[in-house]
Amino acid sequence: MLKLRLLFAAPVLAALTFSGAAFAHAKLVKSTPAANAVVTKPTKIVLTFNEKLIAKFATTTLTMTGMPGMKDHAPMKISGFTSAMSKDGKTMTLMMKRALVAGTYELNWAAAGPDAHRMEGSFTFTVK
Repeated sequence: MLKLRLLFAAPVLAALTFSGAAFAHAKLVKSTPAANAVVTKPTKIVLTFNEKLIAKFATTTLTMTGMPGMKDHAPMKISGFTSAMSKDGKTMTLMMKRALVAGTYELNWAAAGPDAHRMEGSFTFTVK
């Protein structure tokens, strides 16, 4: 009877032990600028994730959502930047052609790790 219990318990224990890795999803763990930060004229944005990303599923959109002195500033998509992945595949760097001007920005990201499950997120920061 003990052997029978061990026979059934071993696979259940293994599944519980390794299920966290199988169901892990890409999460943003750090960004520069950080969420809600106030920065001076950044020329790059760095996104660091908890796991290696599948590069073809990693996307970003940068939008200027506010400009000093313009009360009803319409959101303006920022284009013309390049991106690069780190060797370990966990960090994406966005390089601007020129420093961002004063205003409020929202960065939306989407990424997938080894499980190919697409995750999304966003954060804002302000350039003074």
